[in-house]
Amino acid sequence: MTLSDDLNFAEQGGAFDEATPAYPVLFGISFTPPIIGVVVGVLGLVGAVSMLFYLFLPTLNTYQAQQAKTTELQAQIEQKTIKVKQVDKIKQELAQAQQQKIQVLSLFANEKSLDTLLLDTNRLIESGNAQIPANGVRAKLKRFVPSSNKPEIITDGSLGPLINNKLKRLSVNVELQGTFEQTQSIMRNIERLQPLLIVKDFQSRLAPPEPISPSDKNKAVRNAPAQLTTSFQLQALMPLTEKDVAEAAKLAKPAAKK
Repeated sequence: MTLSDDLNFAEQGGAFDEATPAYPVLFGISFTPPIIGVVVGVLGLVGAVSMLFYLFLPTLNTYQAQQAKTTELQAQIEQKTIKVKQVDKIKQELAQAQQQKIQVLSLFANEKSLDTLLLDTNRLIESGNAQIPANGVRAKLKRFVPSSNKPEIITDGSLGPLINNKLKRLSVNVELQGTFEQTQSIMRNIERLQPLLIVKDFQSRLAPPEPISPSDKNKAVRNAPAQLTTSFQLQALMPLTEKDVAEAAKLAKPAAKK
């Protein structure tokens, strides 16, 4: 080979290097640095959009759903809190009503108080006599007779239609004798008795003077004040028991049919 051939080869090699592209080519597009930058930017934007749709938006929707659920649950809690407060208020009102009921029922008579009613009435009379001298006029309980053996349910409207089948009563016919002051004091003391009592058919008249033997020289007795004979009906009111309520319901059915 001669020197001229070597030079010719060098020229051919140089020509080959100039024809070979310096950047990668795809689909006939040479990816120069500016183009590569644009492609990378586009790919980054596509990735960001993809993350927005596939990651952020579902997470946002889940957050909003959880937020709505939290608000709903909070509203339910507040409603339940209000209901609990209302229940507590109702319980307090119920307890107050029960206490008032007990207080009201304590005003009525009961089987035990009826058993001692005669003793209580006689005690009231004797307590007034304790302040009277031995030779003075003494009040007397002359009659104390129940009108029936047991209390009867009120159905006659004598105490008003609202009381019918709500209470029962035991009526006692009472008669006593004493001066006006003694009678007045006894009636006031009867009103102070614990059972709820009603006085009906009150009548008071002068009692005939007691005969005095000629041998009695006690001027205090001869000049004693006039005495009154007082009669009345004492009605003791009582609430109905469960048995009484059932009996009252049976009595009310025929009346409702009529």
